[in-house]
Amino acid sequence: MALETIQIQDKLTETFGENVSHYNQEKDIFSFEVAADQITAVILFLKNDPELRFHFLTDLCGVHYPDNEVNRQFAVVYHLHNWYENKRIRIKAFIDGENPKIRTISNIFLSSNWMERETFDFYGIDFIGHPQLKRILNMDEMISFPMRKEFPMEDSGRTDKDDRFFGRTTDNY
Repeated sequence: MALETIQIQDKLTETFGENVSHYNQEKDIFSFEVAADQITAVILFLKNDPELRFHFLTDLCGVHYPDNEVNRQFAVVYHLHNWYENKRIRIKAFIDGENPKIRTISNIFLSSNWMERETFDFYGIDFIGHPQLKRILNMDEMISFPMRKEFPMEDSGRTDKDDRFFGRTTDNY
């Protein structure tokens, strides 16, 4: 019997209640939100349940929503895949903007190790319990996080660029 979206939703609602919400089907990906303090329990459940079998972590990334209220300014997004049924799901956990942190899942999916490091490097999200949470692509001396919306798009001190060539001026030439 094929794994249906309603089965996933029913199992999650039965097990986690209000901690899992905002179910949504977008094309072939079933999406939902999880309370940040329940993320490891939900992912472990999705992986170990004999019917659900989401054994593959496809992706993990961060998103910055600076216009949201403080407790929902960052989200960590997880993409899981059930290869047996070829079913994909997206899980979103919102976290606090002033102190963005969430539990690591590197003890559940070893592949998340580098994904969490990259998310930390670019968004400053602290993955509690991560075995080696440090910058992976940017310099260790860097004090900012370049994927946050407040990070400047360009180096304002550059003198080697002429904005006219990039369509950034209204002057006719």
